[in-house]
Amino acid sequence: MATLLHDAVMNPAEVVKQRMQMYNSPHRSALSCIRTVWRTEGLRAFYRSYTTQLTMNIPFQSIHFITYEFLQEQVNPHRGYNPQSHIISGGLAGALAAAATTPLDVCKTLLNTQENVALNLANISGRLSGMANAFRTVYQLNGLPGYFKGMQARVLYQMPSTAISWSVYEFFKYFLTKHKLESRTPY
Repeated sequence: MATLLHDAVMNPAEVVKQRMQMYNSPHRSALSCIRTVWRTEGLRAFYRSYTTQLTMNIPFQSIHFITYEFLQEQVNPHRGYNPQSHIISGGLAGALAAAATTPLDVCKTLLNTQENVALNLANISGRLSGMANAFRTVYQLNGLPGYFKGMQARVLYQMPSTAISWSVYEFFKYFLTKHKLESRTPY
């Protein structure tokens, strides 16, 4: 449920970010991009990749959490507060989840950016919509390797991000639990 709500709010922000990052983007500010996309493509443009985003984030989070828990069982079986194990497990879990979901991220990016060169090469007039169409287009343009474009950058981005997130989460869990235990008065 958290992923559904998160993506409903963040998908439009992702569309704006990616449109501004495109080579030769005509948008000079986020507000300008929002106005232009709203005026020329409507609300639908901000959610064109929503199902793809969900289809990517649900497996990403599943792989991420399962991998983190598995690695913690291996390197920190007593589940004590151990920053090194949290950083290593978190980074590796994020890397694996990022690598596994890169094909979905590539398709989401194509849906969000509606990259003219790609659409022209694939003989698509108008707008590309739907995950199945995005998968077909990526394959048509670049074959199997096309699904993994940017994987190294995605993994390098996610590793420190998830390592930091897990280490901060585990620190606060430890700190709050320790504080709670210390504040108890014996009967």
